[in-house]
Amino acid sequence: MHYIPFNSRSNLHKEKFGAMQEGETTYFRVVLPRRLQCSGVTLVIHRDDDYNFEQIPFFWDGMQGDNEEWWKVEYTAKKAGLYWYRFEYTTPWGKSQITNVGNSIGALSGNGEDWQLTVYDKNFATPDWIKGGIIYQIFPDRFNFSGEKKTDVPTDRVLRTDRGCPEFKAVNGIVKNNDYFCGDFKGIEQKLDYLKSLGISCIYLNPIFEAHSNHRYDTADYTKIDSLLGSEEDFESLIKNADKLGIKIILDGVFSHTGADSKYFNKNNRYDSIGAYNSKDSEYFSWYKFANYPDKYDCWWGIKILPEVNESDEGFLEYVLGENGVIEKWLSKGIGGWRLDVADELPDVFLDKLRNTVKNKNPEALIIGEVWEDASNKYSYSQRRRYLIGDQLDSVMNYPFAKTVMDFVRTAKAEGFHDKILTVLENYPKPVVDALMNHIGTHDTARALTVLAGESGDFKDKEWQSRQSLNSEQKSKGIKLMKIASAIQYTLPGVPSLYYGDEVGMEGYSDPFNRRVYPWGEENTELLEWYKTLGNIRKNSKALKDGKYKAVSDILGAVAYIRESEDEKLMLIANRNEEEIVYYMPTEMHGGEVLTGGENVGNGNVRIPPLSAAIVKLQVRI
Repeated sequence: MHYIPFNSRSNLHKEKFGAMQEGETTYFRVVLPRRLQCSGVTLVIHRDDDYNFEQIPFFWDGMQGDNEEWWKVEYTAKKAGLYWYRFEYTTPWGKSQITNVGNSIGALSGNGEDWQLTVYDKNFATPDWIKGGIIYQIFPDRFNFSGEKKTDVPTDRVLRTDRGCPEFKAVNGIVKNNDYFCGDFKGIEQKLDYLKSLGISCIYLNPIFEAHSNHRYDTADYTKIDSLLGSEEDFESLIKNADKLGIKIILDGVFSHTGADSKYFNKNNRYDSIGAYNSKDSEYFSWYKFANYPDKYDCWWGIKILPEVNESDEGFLEYVLGENGVIEKWLSKGIGGWRLDVADELPDVFLDKLRNTVKNKNPEALIIGEVWEDASNKYSYSQRRRYLIGDQLDSVMNYPFAKTVMDFVRTAKAEGFHDKILTVLENYPKPVVDALMNHIGTHDTARALTVLAGESGDFKDKEWQSRQSLNSEQKSKGIKLMKIASAIQYTLPGVPSLYYGDEVGMEGYSDPFNRRVYPWGEENTELLEWYKTLGNIRKNSKALKDGKYKAVSDILGAVAYIRESEDEKLMLIANRNEEEIVYYMPTEMHGGEVLTGGENVGNGNVRIPPLSAAIVKLQVRI
């Protein structure tokens, strides 16, 4: 007989699924074959930064039939942190171990891994306003131009009035990124009603501070709005009028580097200030690391226009995080929080102080970090990071979910879908999960529609990428695939993040082709109406705000799961097959209402067309 002695995702074996609060108690239960003549079981557990293992004995918990016996232990984690555990059991033949051999399932083998247990601060809470909502990401230069004349524009910028391809060709080996399509705050404000029609509750703006590339990740002055976007008054007007519609705005905080062409470094002598490049006596000199002054300095990913900042420098910390510093200034304008660029490159001293500054100014302000991997157990700066246990980030951009969704929709391989989702849900604290930024495409990735329906852009040069667009057959299939991907994105735990224009079928490979101008007047209305439907479903759903995730099936090109709160159950069924399926519901799920994407065909069963996803509202039986 095949035994599963322990499954950390089953409440038969672990009372509380996933992460725990410090001071909270759970039980572990293992089941063993009677024939092993087990005389004792021990929980072996340690905190990640402490190599002293606790060894806690189980007590015998009774028989199951004639051949299996249960052992049980209660455990209380007294301190927040990352823990690892396994089990030892003793028989007449010696000691053996139960370890994790995959999918959080244990085996009578010492060859597996330890299980992870995340323990977070008992006072950790994330802002309630973000939960159950929808984020809309805007690349400011490319969303909407208000039509108002621009003033105080640096002379080295090229202002464009067309909607063509962004410039990508290098001049003397350098892509200048100095062509601008004039998107601005007033242009965004003009489209607030449109965003509200999508159910948007939060706008995430890529960098808005003065900078001399169109992406603005080369900050020139953290205290000034870039002149092409408008004035501080324009920004305050946007915040005020968005707030009237229940929409908050979060900003991109780029603090791991500045621009070389900035008032802080001033390599190009654009500014009257004495930058670090100009003199060792500069007030900003200690911000940067020079190997051979002034031309050999640390820069982000080797890019010379982006000198790296020493984020632990006291002067930099005070400038950004101190009283009346950068963070406080923009919070005082009424923003809803910050998205931190490359958060995994920011040291603990910076993140700790940032959280204190943000939460002291506004406890309901949101802090989202850019981390591409599992943020609960990430290593960087040669140490395990503690982003999510309550003293740094509120949540993160959810790249693991994005990859899982896109891989399934692109390849039709359903097997393993739930394991990938459950791994994140098991490792992340619940307050983090409810605020996860669930995207399927951003300014750093190719457009979702292109990824799903286009030819791979891997190993293709920019010239090739610039000429590509989907043909009518690819586009038709791509729209269907986008509907599946977005239905999953909008119903998974967390908050969907919609990259501007994805809702109307924008396409393009990676930077800069994923950053084209929004095609006002040329939208794909079929896809747009679908996104409005999804937004309406989220708006009216308690289960999608903070409900539990229950895996149902992931096999044969179809994925199904349930989101459940006390008084609501929604089921997502995604059919990635090229033919329709009839999904046979268990008796207890009969009588559901198909909200979109399929139809009831009797006995509670749901017919789902080829390349489609259905959302079903199940009856709640008490």
